[in-house]
Amino acid sequence: MIIVDVLWKLFPLYSFGSERDSLSESILQIIPETMASSTTKILCDAGESDLCRDDSAAFLLKFVAIASILLAGAAGVAIPLIGRNRRFLQTEGNLFVAAKAFAAGVILATGFVHMLAGGTEALSNPCLPDYPWSKFPFPGFFAMVAALVTLLVDFMGTQYYERKQERNQAASEAAVVEPGREETAVVPVVGERVNDNKVFGEEDGGGIHIVGIRAHAAHHRHSHSNSHGTCDGHAHGHSHGHVHGNSDVENGARHVVVSQILELGIVSHSIIIGLSLGVSQSPCTIRPLIAALSFHQFFEGFALGGCISQAQFRNKSATIMACFFALTTPIGIGIGTAVASSFNSHSPGALVTEGILDSLSAGILVYMALVDLIAADFLSKRMSCNVRLQVVSYIMLFLGAGLMSALAIWA
Repeated sequence: MIIVDVLWKLFPLYSFGSERDSLSESILQIIPETMASSTTKILCDAGESDLCRDDSAAFLLKFVAIASILLAGAAGVAIPLIGRNRRFLQTEGNLFVAAKAFAAGVILATGFVHMLAGGTEALSNPCLPDYPWSKFPFPGFFAMVAALVTLLVDFMGTQYYERKQERNQAASEAAVVEPGREETAVVPVVGERVNDNKVFGEEDGGGIHIVGIRAHAAHHRHSHSNSHGTCDGHAHGHSHGHVHGNSDVENGARHVVVSQILELGIVSHSIIIGLSLGVSQSPCTIRPLIAALSFHQFFEGFALGGCISQAQFRNKSATIMACFFALTTPIGIGIGTAVASSFNSHSPGALVTEGILDSLSAGILVYMALVDLIAADFLSKRMSCNVRLQVVSYIMLFLGAGLMSALAIWA
């Protein structure tokens, strides 16, 4: 077939009487191009390379992968949920903050190094038609759209849950008042706000932008539990009393929204990586993926479990969210194994689906890591007042991002 293509392309040159030198140059140019295009077409039609293909060994390794990833994900998400009742693993402790910084680094590297790179590779694959996929940088565009939509959902979800919790709080306070008893109105004394007590993102009028909300919430929890609002232990001032209720509502609403959006971002790419492992029939591909994905699932689960724990869901809701996360990748592996015989990972439909979902997941994970995990803790008053916690948290952040990035060498 390759010889026929070469002869067909050389026929016009021979017919119109080209010189011998130019004919020789044309032959040397046409043959490699024809062989390359034919090789690409064979690869796109055949799918995975047969160099390391072993169906029986791959099938056994997939069972190992399901067990390993399931245990790693379940352990990661369970530690913060169980630890909220244990002193050394409470979500307000320094140990949890440092571990959460490591997990945030893992999620950030997952978005940038693994998901965005995977989406770029899929949407620039030579098996796709040149138009429109080679005419526009779709991976970055999809990631940007996902980040902006996540911002919108984050804002609207926070507003919704704040109003809902305020209504519930007002109803519970009204129910406390005994019938026939005169209610005494308590007018809060609003003093002058202390400028030194502001955190990053807090404006003069009391408004806080999206990053400042998280930083303010983290600062409020720490300062209230220790009964002082500045690093040197001075008192809060008069403003703390009347904002305490609103801050608690704001804090709870933020954690509810963050945990749900983070789970959405994690689950969307967990399906993809599960399918990718499941359709593979190459033990050379599956072996490194088992270790990489187990590491990845454990620390993603830890970050998600911490957010669920801070949101203070009921035990039933927290268990459902934890199980949904832990089971997603194993289910993806199972689906991929079932369709492996008829699935072509190099088909245009598979490549476009994988590229778009990877890019969207990258945008969600990068936003969540930077805004709701890193900025929330690193811009808080608690972090700025504790130099040792700063140093440890930054080391853990860079260590998590570095180790997860290094895993891209093998997976």
